[in-house]
Amino acid sequence: MSTVLEMLARMLNLDLAYARLDDGSGSAIRELARSERYPDADRRAHEVGVAIEPCLRMLQAGESHAVPNPFEAGELKVTCLRLGLRRGGGFVLAGSSRPGFPADTDLLLLQVAVNQVLVELQRAQVAMANRRAASAEAPNTCLREESEQHWGDFVGSSASLAQALKLVEEVAPTNACVLIQGETGTGKELIARAIHRLSQRQQHPFVRLNCAAIPTGLLEAELFGHEKGAFTGAIARRIGRFELADRGTIFLDEVGEIPLDLQAKLLRVLQEREFERLGSTHTRRIDVRLIAASNRDLAQMVDDRFFREDLYYRLNVFPIEMPPLRQRQEDIPVLARHFIQLHARANSRSITAIEPDGMAALCRYAWPGNVRELSNIIERCVILTHGSTLRVPAGALKSRGAVVAVDDSLEGAQRRHILHVLEECHWVIAGPAGAAARLGMKRTSLQYKLQKLGIVRRP
Repeated sequence: MSTVLEMLARMLNLDLAYARLDDGSGSAIRELARSERYPDADRRAHEVGVAIEPCLRMLQAGESHAVPNPFEAGELKVTCLRLGLRRGGGFVLAGSSRPGFPADTDLLLLQVAVNQVLVELQRAQVAMANRRAASAEAPNTCLREESEQHWGDFVGSSASLAQALKLVEEVAPTNACVLIQGETGTGKELIARAIHRLSQRQQHPFVRLNCAAIPTGLLEAELFGHEKGAFTGAIARRIGRFELADRGTIFLDEVGEIPLDLQAKLLRVLQEREFERLGSTHTRRIDVRLIAASNRDLAQMVDDRFFREDLYYRLNVFPIEMPPLRQRQEDIPVLARHFIQLHARANSRSITAIEPDGMAALCRYAWPGNVRELSNIIERCVILTHGSTLRVPAGALKSRGAVVAVDDSLEGAQRRHILHVLEECHWVIAGPAGAAARLGMKRTSLQYKLQKLGIVRRP
């Protein structure tokens, strides 16, 4: 709803974009307001609601009516559309002082926006109903165990996951920049969404961009927007992701893929909180919280001069390391049961158990694709299972090689080599004879690697 109001206010140049959700009794449970002319509109949403209340009984869908301007002397012409056919549920209202408002184009865009809101509300209602049904059935199925712990979208009770979630709770209420690092498939976006959901910005947009999925030449326009005619193919003005995320949170996934020349502009946005659209000389100020994520070692990229050192330190204000699944082996049975229930329901299957040998195979596997790979394999097994007990076919875990022990992984080899060098250097890290120099790394990079690999000196 917040994003829709932002877009309506900007696209239609509205003095007021207002929305109200209610429970059907006429009592407002949520009010939001946005304006291009009055920056404090979002804080005065309830005041706006009180001011327009007398005209709401007279307003029919698509009609306009003059109401006192809640922000200053004068009047606004307003029109509104309800969220659904029934009286309860709420409405979206647009107001402007410009002559001829609302034009046919205004009404059309308002209808498109309301339709989109309705789709999202219905989707949320269905998801809530499914969660309630699942909770009601949980005590009667062996796929649930009392030892399972759910934290939002996360499932598991391992110490490494609990540590990451504790950091989320610590940093969420602040405005600090967060850098989430971890392998592909470990749930970095879920962490970012959890931080936004627990923050004071939760009523404002959460905007996501995968920097690796956008061609390098278009990434700047995607981040900061562009004006009409800024480059070949720019046939209309485009609002960038930073501008869309104003007062909310922007999540830049795979931030290590941003080219060096664009990294300087990103640093300026973080430090000065201002930018220009491509093809524009007008400086725009924003209030955005940045959460970045990468599956690459950014500290090593700084050493290799592929990533700006000043930007790295600006992003790395509050680092959170997502543990790979092979370091959360105690969570594998819990996750497996969770995904069995999830995919069985989605595929209309009744599966209440898993073969012991299949569970043992899942626990032995190294999971190079982490939680995402586990979910995909469970979904494949659910499709292939026709009884009430899930079978894990012999070849299901060999798509990327046979089951291997954790110690034989690349990370395990790195860990053994670093430990060997540390022992030879008597655990001296810095200095010309220290382990960092022996390994050809900066002291800070080695310290980060020790933290990532969980290497600590035993007494």
